[in-house]
Amino acid sequence: MSKRALISVSNKDGVVEFAQGLEALGWEMISTGGTYDLLKRSGVNVTMVSDVTGFPEILDGRVKTLHPNIHGGILARRIPEHMQQLEKNRIDPIDMVVVNLYPFRETIQKPGVTLEDAIENIDIGGPTMIRSAAKNYQDVIVVVEPREYPAILAELQAGGDISADMRFKLAKQAFAHTGFYDSMIAQYLGGLLGEKFPEVLVWGGEKIQEMRYGENPHQSAALYREALAVGGLPLAKQLNGKELSYNNMVDAEAAFALVKEFTEPACVIIKHTNPCGAAIGKNLSEAYCRAFGADPVSAYGGIIAFNRKVDAETARQAAEPFMEVIIAPGYEASALSILCAKKNLRLLELPMDRQTGLQMKSVVGGMLVQDLDTIPLKLGDLKVVTERQPSAEELAELAFAWKVVKHVKSNAIVVTKDNTTLGVGAGQMNRVGSARLALEQAGDSCQGAVLASDAYFPFKDTVELAGQYGIKAIIQPGGSIRDQESIDECNRLGIAMVFTGVRHFRH
Repeated sequence: MSKRALISVSNKDGVVEFAQGLEALGWEMISTGGTYDLLKRSGVNVTMVSDVTGFPEILDGRVKTLHPNIHGGILARRIPEHMQQLEKNRIDPIDMVVVNLYPFRETIQKPGVTLEDAIENIDIGGPTMIRSAAKNYQDVIVVVEPREYPAILAELQAGGDISADMRFKLAKQAFAHTGFYDSMIAQYLGGLLGEKFPEVLVWGGEKIQEMRYGENPHQSAALYREALAVGGLPLAKQLNGKELSYNNMVDAEAAFALVKEFTEPACVIIKHTNPCGAAIGKNLSEAYCRAFGADPVSAYGGIIAFNRKVDAETARQAAEPFMEVIIAPGYEASALSILCAKKNLRLLELPMDRQTGLQMKSVVGGMLVQDLDTIPLKLGDLKVVTERQPSAEELAELAFAWKVVKHVKSNAIVVTKDNTTLGVGAGQMNRVGSARLALEQAGDSCQGAVLASDAYFPFKDTVELAGQYGIKAIIQPGGSIRDQESIDECNRLGIAMVFTGVRHFRH
């Protein structure tokens, strides 16, 4: 008896050529619906599933392959007892299942999609056949990825069968395929229910690319896209440069998250996830010059993020120093020509979508999940707690500093003037230590500048230090049991201070 393959695919790339290759090797083909029509039109000798089951497709196609003549043929082990049962029930074995599933993700991402539309694109027969074949992988070849067609044909042509290793690999792919599919359905339905932290967290991801290496060269790494992601770094287009490393991606994420805080033309330069320079300007070129000038030593080898399409003038400036990555929502053709002349400069293009969803961070043996820190600053909600009121210009500067400090590793202090960072103190074990770093970096430029702190002052020492450097206004969350001491010190020094009531720890 010739071998039989059941072929029913949503993704029809390469399926005709694959079926023709199987037919040339003497295989018989069984198929359904659109796949049957395509193979028939292409000259493949193919049998309709309903002719195998002796039962028509019913319920608008919901029931086609759910039949003992199909699943008996797939699940039977090639042992005497099973083969005798097949013969007794007049069921022929099925030796290969080539199936991939209804386009659920594409359906739910269409504008105006209804729950009914989504439900009708939940595949039932497909996953059942895939799982049946994968369970019986030692006797049945299961194929869910079109990219595997050439390798399978090559092995069949060379020896009449595929290797045990290939069978096992294909089975693993099959279970991953159905698992990923189910994860999309669970996430979609959970979203309709408004579930944020379900009792069982189902997460599916598909590999976008392998990184050059991880945090260090001896570590390997890869980038995955979340099943239902509609934005974020995994969707960025790389337009130039060598492969990205893990650290490149982490820093690019940090840079783009910060630059999206601003509606004005903005530039952010990141080193090790912290901004060494951030600025806004009347245009992108001015913003870049200010951001780079804030700390040109640290900017070397950094990650640049823009919130506007990059123009030629900005590109010429950004192309001069050595930088690892530039990420922006777009590039003018002239800018792209300039930047692509630097063959090792990685260029990423990503739309300025609003950040949504949850943030996930792995720990050994588990996962931490939280809301994204996207709460906006509303000037009307600021509470002035000092005798001196900040001027309108100072309030605008404080708002700028607050947006930056939100993206600095805690303990975080940022000093800014003219919508440009002067000093950044990040990740110190005490707040006054971070303040000292930021103020010392800013130096004499601190006169008339403002200071932002991501969390409250536990003591008045940060205010005392700020006064020594000429800081004129401070923004911080407030909430310390010693707030009054800091307020009194500000009043003594003539510093205006406002409380936000919101903390922005970043770990």
